[in-house]
Amino acid sequence: MIVASPTIVELDGVEKHFGAVRALGGVDLRVQRGECLGLVGHNGAGKSTLMHILAGTAVPDRGRIVLSGEEQNGYSPDQAKQFGIRCVFQELSLCPNLTVAENARILHPALSGFNWRRAAGALIVGKLDEIFPGHGVGASDLVQDLPIGRRQMVEVARAFTATDQPVRLVILDEPTSSLDAHTAAQLLAFMRRTVAAGVSCIFISHLLGEVLENCDRIVVMRDGKSVAADAAQAFDRDKLVTAMGDETQQREASGGNHLARGRSPLRVRARSMRQIGVAELVAHEGEVIGLAGLAGHGQTDLLLAVFSAATRARAGVEVTATVALVAGDRQADGIFPLWSISENIGVCSLGKLRQGLLISQRREAALANFWRDKIGIRTPDIRNNILSLSGGNQQKALFARALGSDARIVLMDDPTRGVDVGTKLEVYDLIREEAQAGRTFLWYTTETDELKQCDHVYVFRNGTIVADLTRDELTEQKVIQSSFTEAS
Repeated sequence: MIVASPTIVELDGVEKHFGAVRALGGVDLRVQRGECLGLVGHNGAGKSTLMHILAGTAVPDRGRIVLSGEEQNGYSPDQAKQFGIRCVFQELSLCPNLTVAENARILHPALSGFNWRRAAGALIVGKLDEIFPGHGVGASDLVQDLPIGRRQMVEVARAFTATDQPVRLVILDEPTSSLDAHTAAQLLAFMRRTVAAGVSCIFISHLLGEVLENCDRIVVMRDGKSVAADAAQAFDRDKLVTAMGDETQQREASGGNHLARGRSPLRVRARSMRQIGVAELVAHEGEVIGLAGLAGHGQTDLLLAVFSAATRARAGVEVTATVALVAGDRQADGIFPLWSISENIGVCSLGKLRQGLLISQRREAALANFWRDKIGIRTPDIRNNILSLSGGNQQKALFARALGSDARIVLMDDPTRGVDVGTKLEVYDLIREEAQAGRTFLWYTTETDELKQCDHVYVFRNGTIVADLTRDELTEQKVIQSSFTEAS
């Protein structure tokens, strides 16, 4: 039972429009001291916009912001910081050309003098040690050289560090979306310890199990409004899904290609970085192949090697068809930020969009509108800039780019990161439908449940494939055990 405690944050009647698009339509929100508040809703429901307003990085058109009983006027990021509000946004805010220590210093100007780098490094690494034991991040590491999972760890750790200002409320917007199951569990355990110590958290996740298990209270948003709010114990997964406005229930994988393995044409044969143990991945036409294991252990490297081998010979990799890639780090490797939604979707289909020597805008728009409707990209106009979309809808556009192309092999680097549950189920159906039509999928995912959608799963550790599991052999225990076992 939640013990009543003073309200530290109140948002009353908050409204926000972006042109003709209503992002927030009069939202009320309360956060208590020492409370973990879960915030759920589909992509485009307004969750991230509301958090940007609370962080001071967006200005509401209407509404009140009250911190510890005092209404704020001219609210800004500096006021939020002074009060003790910290944010981990879905799109990471680290400076890629700076080191881990230098990124920590940006948040803490009190770290000054000749030894500020050492002090900043000790501060951030100490917090990383506390949250993510065995993280493998150094204070002098350049952020741009870190894989996305470790960048997420740095972003999270920085938000919880304190020098001359307190940490009262931490906003965690999809903080586990780039983390594997083990690292996500470390973060969630730390979050609960921090809340027990009196710090408040707002936790946003499309993984409804994480929200139900770790939050004290849950608020459901839909179409820019709060539509349900209650203690976490009052909800279960079905009630949350219904409140979000999607009646779809979880489905089991349909079984995929029924041909015996090896009977259909070979599409990919690839060796992992270290050629020991079960070191070869094989994918046939119509198969959905899962890549599992702890984040950063060679799964993405193998996908990139396959992608590269599609256009030029590469030792240890054989590819027999055209390839498309759904990038996991959409900001760095996926979207073209200066282009429209339609241009981002059509860039892998230029051959069929041509009319003479030029790209037909009519064909490009037809392709983009088809996939907007099929995959549910929330936008009033596909000519809008790609950055007008929420993070999850940007990821849908990357899916549309790959599936709308003629590629027979689709590489997916943790593609459902930040995508809501309803869309995930639709994506699973799309993948299965395309596999039945002969497309081959190589799917790296940090979500163990998604591996159940695969026909075959390879588990990676330290750049090596250490386990080769059929669908019937696949269990979460086997994946976790293999992830911590060296190949022999």
